[in-house]
Amino acid sequence: MNILKRTIEATISKYLKGNETKILFVWGPRRSGKTTLINKLARELGVTKFNFDLQSDREKFAPRREVLEAIAKENKVILIDEVQNFPEATVMLKILFDEFKIKVIATGSSELRQKSSKEFDTLAGRFNEIYCLPLSVFEVLENEKPKASEMGEFKTKLAKKLQIYGAYPEVYTKDDLNEKERIDLLQHMLDAYVLKDVIDIYDLKNTKLAKDILTKIALQLGSEVSVREIADSLGASPSTVSNYIEIFIKNYILISLPSFKTNIRKAISENRKLYFYDLGIRNILIQDFRDLDFRQDKGGVFENLIISELEKMRKLQNAKINIYFYREYGGKEVDVIIEDYKKNYTTIEIKSKSGIAKKIFPLPNTLHVITSQNYLEKIEEVLKGK
Repeated sequence: MNILKRTIEATISKYLKGNETKILFVWGPRRSGKTTLINKLARELGVTKFNFDLQSDREKFAPRREVLEAIAKENKVILIDEVQNFPEATVMLKILFDEFKIKVIATGSSELRQKSSKEFDTLAGRFNEIYCLPLSVFEVLENEKPKASEMGEFKTKLAKKLQIYGAYPEVYTKDDLNEKERIDLLQHMLDAYVLKDVIDIYDLKNTKLAKDILTKIALQLGSEVSVREIADSLGASPSTVSNYIEIFIKNYILISLPSFKTNIRKAISENRKLYFYDLGIRNILIQDFRDLDFRQDKGGVFENLIISELEKMRKLQNAKINIYFYREYGGKEVDVIIEDYKKNYTTIEIKSKSGIAKKIFPLPNTLHVITSQNYLEKIEEVLKGK
């Protein structure tokens, strides 16, 4: 299995076939498959792809009407990779939309609005956005198409692989790599792309601190994160640590799970939990690739897997939901609360092995238990119709 069919390809196909001329942004981290996707589109459509990592391509898009008119005439669709690298991108895109109504698909490894929020506001009403993230379990399922008789073994192997090496396409699809080569690839991705991208875009001054903060978070999966405790342990200010964490969240490295607040005084937590979009990146941070049966953190790792899948599916489906956790005085806790736009609640207990969940959440809800045996079916079930 090499080039995978991605869920968002259906959305892109619909956009290309329809009358919509709004700019289509495809957001996601580096190495998540955006470039592979846009290269595939360029081949299928017979058009040029412009790579804004290259100065020569950026220079072709000077934000002047006569320059952009020539590009619009030469291309039935404009494909741009790494759009955030062009300081005048918002001005250029606004001219393309307002003057020429040409379809534009632009990928970015960090959202353009984070670098120039005031300028990005001028694009209001002129764009739609979708996400290209590390592979979801359903994308793997759609591509591998196991037989019904093989499904049990497939689910077990898939969960194990994703929990140890993660779901970046480059890591997942290279079946010829041995364990050391796969770990080396993850180390390269962390240093050369995941961290470097964030450091460069936001001009962060302390690469070591960024990595140390992520490592501290990686070591406390499933626990509430105290910014002050992390700051004290690293000799940094709480505001600096908080700023770094927000950048990691905005750039699809971390997932924030806030505490659900009710008017009932039993709900106490003011902190949030942080999880990783990709467990391979998490494991390379702590340098632990042991079999899950020999790891004390296996419960937290499986919890991260499920929460990352829920978050990926939320973005892929554009589901109108909020995701929380819930904790009461006395330590009673619910792993996941899903709140839809009608204030209907689904509660989820995540257990690496089978078990019974008690009803703790004080509002009317539907309770599910997700285990390593039923995770595919349950994730699909809890998000159906959201």
